[in-house]
Order: sequence, then C-alpha cells, then structure tokens
Amino acid sequence: MSVVSVGGQTAIQQRCVHGTFKHQGLSREYYLYTPAGLKEGAPLVLCLHGYGGSAANGKVELMDAADRHGFAICYPDGSLDPKGKKSWNVGYPFQKGMRTDDVDFIVRLSRHLKKKHGYKEAFLTGMSNGGEMCYLTAQKKPEAFKAIASIAGLTLTDMMPLKYKKPVPFMEVHGTEDRTSEWTGDPENEGGWGAYMAVPAALSHIIASNGCVSETTTNLPRKEGRNQVILHHFQGGAADVLVYKVIGGNHSWSDKDMDTCDAILEFFKKYL
Repeated sequence: MSVVSVGGQTAIQQRCVHGTFKHQGLSREYYLYTPAGLKEGAPLVLCLHGYGGSAANGKVELMDAADRHGFAICYPDGSLDPKGKKSWNVGYPFQKGMRTDDVDFIVRLSRHLKKKHGYKEAFLTGMSNGGEMCYLTAQKKPEAFKAIASIAGLTLTDMMPLKYKKPVPFMEVHGTEDRTSEWTGDPENEGGWGAYMAVPAALSHIIASNGCVSETTTNLPRKEGRNQVILHHFQGGAADVLVYKVIGGNHSWSDKDMDTCDAILEFFKKYL
C-alpha cells in the first residue's frame, strides 16, 4: 500500500493523535483518528497492520470511510519479534519465545479508549498478520468486540484447539490467488508461516459456532478490468458470517476490486 507522506510524516501521523499505552511493561504506541463532528458515544474500530508494518503506515482509506460512517479509528502498533519486525504474536514458528499477549493488549487498549473518550462499542479489523489476530481474538475473547473483520487472514492449525466459545459476527475478504495467505491453506508449512487451514475450512468453524443455517451468494458489480468478487452470506443463527471471495485476487485489502473499507463499516453498523 502506498502511504502519502507530508513533511516526513505519513497521512496517519498527519491526521491522527499519537498516544501510548503501557502493557506487560512495554510502552505501546497507537494513533487515534476522530472524524470532525463525531457524535458522543460513537463506535471505535481497532485496525491492525500486517507483518512488518506499523501503526503509522496503517490503512489510510479507513479514515475516509470513518468520515462517511461515523466511527473513530485506532491504529495500534505491534511489538518487535525475534526477527526485529513489528508483528502480532499469533504463533508463527519464528515468533517462538515472544511473551507478548497481543489479544490481551488490544482488548485492554480498546477498554481504555472507550473509557477515556466515551466510545460506546468497539470493533476489530486487520490485514494479513492483523487478520490472524482477528481469528485468534474471536477464539480467545469473542465478547470483547461487537464484530470482527479479517482481511487476507489465516487460521494456524495450532489455533484450532482453542475453538470458538460463543458466536461472533465475522467477515473475511480474501483473494483466491493470494500467495502469502493461500486460499487453499498450507498444511505442510511450505510458506514458513506455520501450518494453516484453507480459508473455507477455517470459516466453517465460525459458521458452525454461530449456528448459521442458510447461505446466500451474490456476485458484486464487477469493476472494469478488475476481479470478480462473490459474497457468501451465512445467516439464520446467532450472528452472521460474510465471506468476500475475490476471484484471482492477491494478498491485499482487495479495495481495487470492491469498496472494502465501506463494506467493513457497513457490516459493523449492523451490530450497533
């Protein structure tokens, strides 16, 4: 993703307020965006960056969508892993030895921001490594966020013993030609991220936990020269699951193929 830099600062740094939050003895950074005229008691979205990314280089377009939909956006920073990369501790093989409990961190940070700024509800989204955190949080702390949206996330097979404790509204956007987080999974750990499940198989656990009993399939209007996006909407249970399957899509937010940021916030608005 290209990030606009003005005077040495990214667009996130230009438009957001910088803050720190202490957790497990570490001072963790975050950036908070508040749209002009945001109503009291507005909802908050935490947006988690990918592996090797940073809060300062977060998804800029989500702020523009927040202006349209009335959300505050928080971009937290991951911590350094053994490779010296900012990341979220989800159990990759090379993260062995990391003691950071990032699920606890984002839950506590969201509670802190809700109390400090008067936000009523909190939601979670993230891309790639941040998407993995979405699945892990849905398993470990499903009550912490009203709804969750993973972008190009995967479910490590080591996560599955945790299971899903309760229903959680969930959304996934994923390209079928994603060569980093393979749609068909990587059971033999050929990519080095650890063995992980195929996307449909991983989502089937959430669909079953939510008690969804029906599925509708919709082809989104195709943008000229772009990939077809098929929406699979699982419903009829305690919480819906949306799966945006991007045919031929790569490892990205897929926002050239669909209006991803608007779709995320529109999904979240159903649970306000």
